[in-house]
Amino acid sequence: MAGVEDQKSMQSGAAEIYLNGRFLPLEEATIPVMDRGFLFGDGVYEVIPCYGGRLFRLEHHLQRLDNSLHAIRMQNPLTRPEWQALLDRLTAQLPGSDQSIYLQITRGSSGKRDHAIPPQISPTVFVMTQPAIYPDATTLATGIKAVTHQDNRWLRCDIKAITLLANVLLRSEAMDRGASETILIRDGQATEGATSNLFIVQAGELITPPKSDHLLPGITRDLVLELAQQHGLPYREQAISEAMLHSADEIWVTSSTKEVMAVVMLDHQPVGNGKPGPIYARMAGFYGEYKALLQAGQPLS
Repeated sequence: MAGVEDQKSMQSGAAEIYLNGRFLPLEEATIPVMDRGFLFGDGVYEVIPCYGGRLFRLEHHLQRLDNSLHAIRMQNPLTRPEWQALLDRLTAQLPGSDQSIYLQITRGSSGKRDHAIPPQISPTVFVMTQPAIYPDATTLATGIKAVTHQDNRWLRCDIKAITLLANVLLRSEAMDRGASETILIRDGQATEGATSNLFIVQAGELITPPKSDHLLPGITRDLVLELAQQHGLPYREQAISEAMLHSADEIWVTSSTKEVMAVVMLDHQPVGNGKPGPIYARMAGFYGEYKALLQAGQPLS
């Protein structure tokens, strides 16, 4: 059982963060005002769950980080062993606990504001961990409400970029309409949520949009498809029309922080019978088993 100081640390977050080669208290961390992440949103990020002190599918997250960096013409500033050592040190501050790791890499500061990418510039690397807030049992059992909205974001949603103003506004739109998530429609097709990937169930079959520039390649999304295959749940990757979305038997959203969540109301209309469906219940069980094994220290990818 954690001691008093450990409990205080877990409530307030880890004592140290990482910034440009140094471990230091969060309140002491500063970046130049000319940093291109601050001026232009010129950077990428990752969110990595940590269950029971064990990193969730780290290689998958680091590969996605590499892909995002490559897409914005940057190289990963750290090697795999360096990332592992850095993350191990940060997560050790909250031993054995469920955590959420945030890492961000910007192009750095050239000392001036100019849209053109400078030829030589050192990136800014920031990493922190904090106690995770994952869906509680009540929310998982009752599901959430969602609304739809036209997807007004840019055309490279596959890049996990820090320029998230459109997502902020879309998520706020959901909150204004009494919902928890906004499901986005582009050219008549449902692509993903403002902060999540999308699944529907039709006639017992799980369907999710194929990867493209219009949606983020989710790590939890891929795990759900792996679990479906392992347990014999029929699934396919196929474009989801707006009509399919509104007539679906079940709707789910997935992400590193939402995990697997049932949508029970869409645009103020019930999905199915207005309760999490039977296919969702099965997948939630499979996901919970995977998570429990990870927390117990089993060697999962």
